[in-house]
Amino acid sequence: MGCSNESKIEKIDGSEIEKEQLTEKIKSLMESADVNGLAVSILNNNESVYQKTYGYRNWSTKDTLNNNSIFYGASLSKAVFAVLVMQLVEEGKINLDTPLQNYLDKPLSEYEFNRDWRGYDDLKDDKRYESITARMCLSHTTGLPNWRFLTKSGFDINGKLHFLYEPGTRYSYSGEGISLLQFVVEKITGKGLEAIAQEKIFQPLEMKRTSYIYVQQEKFKNQYVYGNDKNQKMIPFDEADEAGAAGTLCTTLADYSIFIEALLKYKLISKHSFDEMFNKQVSITSKQQFGPNALVETSENEDIGLGYGLGWGLLETPYGFGAFKEGHSEGFQHYSIVFPEKQIGIVILSNSDNGESIFKELLEIGIGDTYTPWKWENYIPYNNNP
Repeated sequence: MGCSNESKIEKIDGSEIEKEQLTEKIKSLMESADVNGLAVSILNNNESVYQKTYGYRNWSTKDTLNNNSIFYGASLSKAVFAVLVMQLVEEGKINLDTPLQNYLDKPLSEYEFNRDWRGYDDLKDDKRYESITARMCLSHTTGLPNWRFLTKSGFDINGKLHFLYEPGTRYSYSGEGISLLQFVVEKITGKGLEAIAQEKIFQPLEMKRTSYIYVQQEKFKNQYVYGNDKNQKMIPFDEADEAGAAGTLCTTLADYSIFIEALLKYKLISKHSFDEMFNKQVSITSKQQFGPNALVETSENEDIGLGYGLGWGLLETPYGFGAFKEGHSEGFQHYSIVFPEKQIGIVILSNSDNGESIFKELLEIGIGDTYTPWKWENYIPYNNNP
């Protein structure tokens, strides 16, 4: 398996594309869609065979991107955290199906936090939280909202934490669920997320520019990436001084590619844990992942068996299953998908709010992925062609 010609990239269907051809196509897509910056890594035989960056890390100064430029990773954070949790499962420190409350010394609602929007006092009279497990958190079936402060009427810093669904009954993407699991993991280990991740993943893999604390460090000051809105206006740098498993990861194209390679080669978790993580826990029948259409039921994605594993989305293809994870925030849009049975994958990082508009075509030409549910992801092509 794999390309015998180093100038070519193998796609999941066995066809190939010249690296130069792909590079030129990416440049054309970026120009057509007004994408300021893009970083792309493609794996064949579970090794990076194509790793290139395009455009700028700082649009105002025209400083260019490179493989070591440090992106805000947004929800790619969750994919790394899922692997970390599976490591703890292997060590016997946590069980996927034990209620998280069982690991705590007092009711969850009684713990105090330094930020009001992080606590669980809102749930003190709703004992359903006592049934939530790590499996539910990683498969987004806790029934909790994405974030308590994202309400139907918009952003509300005083939004109350509540259940949208009965725990364990339905897929509903939830950063709150991931944060809950992080809290319990930190209580179990007696360590903060950043320390655990450095110890178990980042340092062993020599991911020297990856961290869950997104604060500019002097030694990396000329490597941080700035996001840009749809009008190519640069967005002010937003620092995170607390590690958050749901969304504070910062990483580089080179580092995140190392992580994906190590995962696919079973260097981080065993084959048994790998299979468990990528075993479909719940089917997804919503029309879209977010927004009003997340409440609309559909059979549109039955043909790809859309579902969720532990920390990763899953889909089915004639070439084996695909495991994907997105990252989306103001000024940053990312996507990664791997096809373990073909030993092929792709990592796409973008610091442009126009980035997702070229993902559909980039996935098709880069690795032959015509299966990612771009409508469900809301990856609407810049030219609106289906």
